[in-house]
Amino acid sequence: MKQEMSEIIRKELGETFRQAREKAGLTQVKVAEMVEMDVNYYARIERGLGNPSYEKVHGIMKALKIESLDIK
Repeated sequence: MKQEMSEIIRKELGETFRQAREKAGLTQVKVAEMVEMDVNYYARIERGLGNPSYEKVHGIMKALKIESLDIK
């Protein structure tokens, strides 16, 4: 149960980042550069496969101008 919930949360977080990135007209490469992370890892986060630290989530949120997350 706990693992399933973690997977759901990661997928929702990734989808939120993807939508915000596309709305901002940015590429995955640009966001990864802004956050100083490997583009492949950033892409994994968007697909719900990565497990970013709080610091990375915060950096991505700043780069994408996301003020708060509405993850269910």
